[in-house]
Amino acid sequence: MAEKLRLAIVDDHEAIRLGFLHAAQNAGHEVTVSVATVGELIGAVSKRNCDIAVLDLSLADGSNVAGNVAAVVAEGIPVIIFSIADKQNLVRAALRAGAAGLVAKSNSMDDLFHAITEVAAGNSIDNTQTAAAIDADLDFKEANLSAREREVLSLYASGLAQKQVANFLGISQHTVKEHIVRVRRKYESAGRPIENKTDWVRRALEDGIIDGGNL
Repeated sequence: MAEKLRLAIVDDHEAIRLGFLHAAQNAGHEVTVSVATVGELIGAVSKRNCDIAVLDLSLADGSNVAGNVAAVVAEGIPVIIFSIADKQNLVRAALRAGAAGLVAKSNSMDDLFHAITEVAAGNSIDNTQTAAAIDADLDFKEANLSAREREVLSLYASGLAQKQVANFLGISQHTVKEHIVRVRRKYESAGRPIENKTDWVRRALEDGIIDGGNL
């Protein structure tokens, strides 16, 4: 019989949390934390230890997946992403932040609990979803934007004119133009050129700088 594990589930859908609880009990494990946000998880783990955290990519509180994964990993808890996984930029961000792998919600619960036991044993998740995300990431070159360049890109790709970006950030329009030129050059060097306004939005979405749900 597999070792009994203490599990956490972070998902903003109550039905998913309840289904996970039932499946975990059937698999001989214990769900010690079942919450809708990573903040709630961090607040609970000091009192209720867990061995593995299962985390959705996109939560209703608007939090950032990379920050969520990093916060949980910093608590010494391995993270498995359990999601519909339709946003490859978020999957890449989760894996870079330290997630052990991905299990799509279209998979069976048996697949999920197999992944959980593998990660608990110190193994990697060997499935097509994780492999595909890793392989895609090898061809995905970062533009390595500075914090200010990311701010400018976020505002510009969201529809603001250069003058509006300048006013919002409290810098000159000339400085905004310089940032835009540098951002364009960095993306071109990464093999991801920007030819039009649509490309500005696409690059910002790919890198998680803006959220498509807010457009």
